[in-house]
Amino acid sequence: VQLQACGGGLVQTGGSLRLSCTASGRTFSIAFMDWFRQAPGKEREFVAGITWSRRSTYYANSVKGRFTISRDGAKDTVYLQMDSLKPADTAVYYCASKLDGRTVYDSWGQGTLVTVSS
Repeated sequence: VQLQACGGGLVQTGGSLRLSCTASGRTFSIAFMDWFRQAPGKEREFVAGITWSRRSTYYANSVKGRFTISRDGAKDTVYLQMDSLKPADTAVYYCASKLDGRTVYDSWGQGTLVTVSS
């Protein structure tokens, strides 16, 4: 599976952005697709995730109520709609996929930078 992430940019506090992550290859074997982020000087952290088949969603407490993850099955694309953005959301955002039956992430997107200005 290959992942292509895009959609980052510069936005003011309170603004919105939508990130996209498009999967290609053996997408039928994907079980989970998650978003992570890494701010400068900090470790990578989980943001949100979705199960590939049932589309169950789950979020980090820091983004719950502000971010929404969804999937377009026809396009094999997962979106991360980010609203009410804060400077603390500034980071490089990565998507990652986990195949069915695996405990580690098999593929990572290249990362897309989100910068929220105060």
